[in-house]
Amino acid sequence: MFRIGKVFTFAASHQLLHLPEGHKCRNLHGHTYTVEIALACPGLNPHGFVCDYGDLQPIGDWIKTDLDHHHLNDLMEMPTCENLASEIFFRWHTVYPNLERVRVSESPTTWGEYSR
Repeated sequence: MFRIGKVFTFAASHQLLHLPEGHKCRNLHGHTYTVEIALACPGLNPHGFVCDYGDLQPIGDWIKTDLDHHHLNDLMEMPTCENLASEIFFRWHTVYPNLERVRVSESPTTWGEYSR
């Protein structure tokens, strides 16, 4: 199986209001998120690619327009890394049928992932 990946970043705020009072993530705060997109397929296209990296730019454009510098609670009920990864995956898997997984990090040491 061949795999490729591309990384995008965006800054956004959120609150995890479903958490108990006193939990630090219940407070309004922000992150510089990293979104890693991975595509996989058993064979390469005639150009020797899984996908041209430039063909993934619509995902980056959408991230910059719809997520960057937004309050994620305005976009989804429970904006965790796991839910963001799922949202991004299901938004794009029909455009990129060999989309294998989406990983969202809110810090260098934490991430949530949704995979096929």
